[in-house]
Amino acid sequence: MAQQVKYDRREQYEQIASGLLPGENVIAVYDAVGVGTGFIGLTDRRVILQDRSFVGKRVAITSIPYGKVTAVSVVSNKSWAGSFFSSGSIAVHVGTHTYEIELRGVEKTQHVHNVILHYAGR
Repeated sequence: MAQQVKYDRREQYEQIASGLLPGENVIAVYDAVGVGTGFIGLTDRRVILQDRSFVGKRVAITSIPYGKVTAVSVVSNKSWAGSFFSSGSIAVHVGTHTYEIELRGVEKTQHVHNVILHYAGR
């Protein structure tokens, strides 16, 4: 039985779904907060980021195969005495570049972290 896809905005989910490779499945698509990243999509093959920070209202869709992810971090401005997932930000490290995405909600942060860690470790 297929697992239900989690998403915040249907149009973001549809954008990810329209660009899938044969046999690829969407796991989740979460809306991002703040300037720069529009959303993060997770499939069973890659992380997909929408970056709205380009000049001239240009938008980039960046695909990162899990095999290229070198680390995933929970970003927090709180001490480690608090909850591990107290922040809503995730940093995805790919070589020397880091993509930081702020999400709405601790559950989404934890889900993104765990999915990336699961697939990057294969």
